[in-house]
Amino acid sequence: MSSPQTPRMDCAIDATMSVIEGRWKTVILCKLANKGTLRFSQLMSELDKVSPRILTKQLRELEKDGLIRREVFAEVPVRVEYSLTPKGQSLGPALKSLADWGLKNGI
Repeated sequence: MSSPQTPRMDCAIDATMSVIEGRWKTVILCKLANKGTLRFSQLMSELDKVSPRILTKQLRELEKDGLIRREVFAEVPVRVEYSLTPKGQSLGPALKSLADWGLKNGI
């Protein structure tokens, strides 16, 4: 029996949703898909009402799951950029289907 926080891996939808669940993850993925590589401050300005702490947490989880790439440039000041990995890009059609479904059903 799985706990409420553990996705049921016998269902591919549950496994997939466990990777993109989170208030800001799909928004981050869409912003990176539409705008390309963005810095942390650019993501902050793109996302209304997200705190730096929550954005950092969501970005770390997306990076851990292999959906985004975090690239650190050894400059002064340090520059950090986020972009989609090929795995993250492959989510595009699924996210578009979900968006289309939501629009069609008045969500």
